[in-house]
Amino acid sequence: MIQLPDNIRARAAKIRLLCLDVDGVLTSGHLHYSADGEQLKVFNSLDGHGIKMLQASGVDIAIISGRRSEALIRRGNDLGIKHLYLGCEDKLTHAKDLLEKLNLDFSQFAHVGDDLPDLPLITRAELGICVNNAHWLLKQNSNWQTQLSGGEGAVREVCDLIMHAQGNLDKAHAAYLETDT
Repeated sequence: MIQLPDNIRARAAKIRLLCLDVDGVLTSGHLHYSADGEQLKVFNSLDGHGIKMLQASGVDIAIISGRRSEALIRRGNDLGIKHLYLGCEDKLTHAKDLLEKLNLDFSQFAHVGDDLPDLPLITRAELGICVNNAHWLLKQNSNWQTQLSGGEGAVREVCDLIMHAQGNLDKAHAAYLETDT
């Protein structure tokens, strides 16, 4: 059972769009390059399954990243993420455009970040979240901090938190608990 402070539960209950950074959130933040210069990324499968469950519960997912990578495009497509904004220096402008497109506002928006380019979204979001290994300024300005670090299941924590606050976590788990006897 997830224990949430009442103010975090109330904020998470409002979320209709979860926005994620990539390097340092969906990955550890380490940058790996192959001998021919191809950028490699390592994603956590726990995060991926959490994203799929959260989407199934009715919360939309967006990725806004300062980097562009073919691996990220493939991972986003594998997870059915429709809103991929890559190579974005100004994350706030893209978030505002997406919220307008989806007819939502910041009171229905959560963002998970780890470094300073995420700060404008963290401070405007209804639920601003940083990963455990985030820059100290994000920790000071976030509503919530994950127990796990980026790339190690932190996004799954966030997905579970939102589903729990919205009363959907037990339903998401039920299909895996059913047994034929």
